[in-house]
Amino acid sequence: MAMYIVTGSYTAAAMKGMIAKPSDREKATAAIVKASGGKLESFFLTTGETDFIMRVTTDDITKMLAALIVTGASGAVSGLKTVQCFTSAEFTAAQKAAGAIAAKYAAPG
Repeated sequence: MAMYIVTGSYTAAAMKGMIAKPSDREKATAAIVKASGGKLESFFLTTGETDFIMRVTTDDITKMLAALIVTGASGAVSGLKTVQCFTSAEFTAAQKAAGAIAAKYAAPG
């Protein structure tokens, strides 16, 4: 399964809702990720540029993106960003593959 890091921020309307009716946002997030066929591996509330960060695994990024569209369209979050992440073992394998590919590359000039 591919892994992705998703970050974003809550809107003022969402924060007002959380004050009025506190809820477990990790549980709610896990439900929509599961509905898209993925798995929420970790979820953290953060300070700084974003309000949350999560790591998601999925075999179908299209369905995961659909879940992010639904979430964004709700008006509860903004600034959603998704990047693929790799384990150290995956990156080591990529380095080894790069060595084999480099021999076949000819730089311009």
